[in-house]
Amino acid sequence: MNDCVVQYYRCPESCVTLNLRGPRSEVSGYFEFGRGITCYGSCAGPAPSRSPKEILHDVLSDTVIDRSAVFLTFDVKQVVDNLRYELYSKEVSPVESVLARAYYLLRPFLSVPVRRHIQKWHLRGWNRLSFPHWPVDTTVDKIFEQIMLLSLRAQTIDQIPFVWFWPEGATSCAIMTHDVETEMGVRSCPYMMDMEDSFGIKASFQIIPEHRYEVTDKFLDSIRQRGFEVVVHDLNHDGNLFRDKERFIQRAKKINFYKERFGASGFRAAVLYRRQLWFDALDFAYDMSVPNVAHLDPQRGGCCTVMPYFMGKILELPVTTTQDYTLFHILNDYSIDLWKKQIDLIMEKHGLMNFILHPDYISGSREQKVHQALLMHLAQLREKKGVWIATPAQVDLWWRQRAEMRVVKDGFGWRIEGPGSERARIAYASQKDGSISYTHNSTPAQCSIRCPR
Repeated sequence: MNDCVVQYYRCPESCVTLNLRGPRSEVSGYFEFGRGITCYGSCAGPAPSRSPKEILHDVLSDTVIDRSAVFLTFDVKQVVDNLRYELYSKEVSPVESVLARAYYLLRPFLSVPVRRHIQKWHLRGWNRLSFPHWPVDTTVDKIFEQIMLLSLRAQTIDQIPFVWFWPEGATSCAIMTHDVETEMGVRSCPYMMDMEDSFGIKASFQIIPEHRYEVTDKFLDSIRQRGFEVVVHDLNHDGNLFRDKERFIQRAKKINFYKERFGASGFRAAVLYRRQLWFDALDFAYDMSVPNVAHLDPQRGGCCTVMPYFMGKILELPVTTTQDYTLFHILNDYSIDLWKKQIDLIMEKHGLMNFILHPDYISGSREQKVHQALLMHLAQLREKKGVWIATPAQVDLWWRQRAEMRVVKDGFGWRIEGPGSERARIAYASQKDGSISYTHNSTPAQCSIRCPR
């Protein structure tokens, strides 16, 4: 259990000591770990609830601190994995699966208004879903914050040092991504790059390898030569990638071939369909197929975190904001108000803002104004709030380096060791008015606080 906390914060192992208290329930269910922090897993004490809508038992009251250790009634790693892998989410029913296959067979022949009507019918009742929490769910991040608070009490220290989440002390991170779905989207890519270059923002373009449009070396080079990134987007975008495992394995081999041909390090599945337990067949450094909260996506669920996380060898960069198609055609919203609300919530946790805008849908003047307004807002956040705007590959490189860094103590205080540590900053977690508080130095620094060895 200690390891997942250390991995999240990159703090000294000696500062976190967790143990299980009592035998856990045989079945998994929902419970709370502090007010509003909904967990899913097994736990000791009262049996967990079957639904997040029920009155949930708060296991925080069952937590015990003894001899510098925190004794919990649940396994932190199990609960965090259940959320990140969406293991709490119900399987798609056979009827829903058949309907989905029928829809994707007919989709090329359906007009946008007809598709919009079908999608709204499928998504009916989305605003009544109680979990994950709309419009941004930070349950995983709150669990780790709660563990840090308990560890501060257990260790009887004022601060715990850790490696700050982003390089050079950036407050949060933002990435812009573009799923190119049609020939019209291909033709719109130069406009997207021109617009983003005017704001000093580089994005990734998710390219479908087969059937949708011709993918020439000239087209791929036109993206890479301008400093933008190419990502493999599914195989043919037919919605069937995860229909059964045998088919997935066959397609994964072809997808891995296109990784080499495209010179890509990242992947995103069509329509954000996903089965994370199958991802090990994909030979990519990172994935961007998992939404933070998926109330308005065909496959519901959500990973409940705004931070990157590893699933085996693959780094997941979760999609933490609403897609442009959903904003325009489902919510009928042609402003950036929802995005700004999500940005504020993500920045409260110093997380990753991952945007999906389709070149296929940024064709009209209203949509282009929304795109421009978002870019302007992000540029202002970079200037005034210290947000790091990066490409997905840059985030992947940083997060892998950070995962190997260590906070160590020498005669002068704390310092960070590991490749890339010159970009890292020491941060400190402390308690303030009953909540976790983070501070960090804008330049590499040391601290003289004591942490038991």
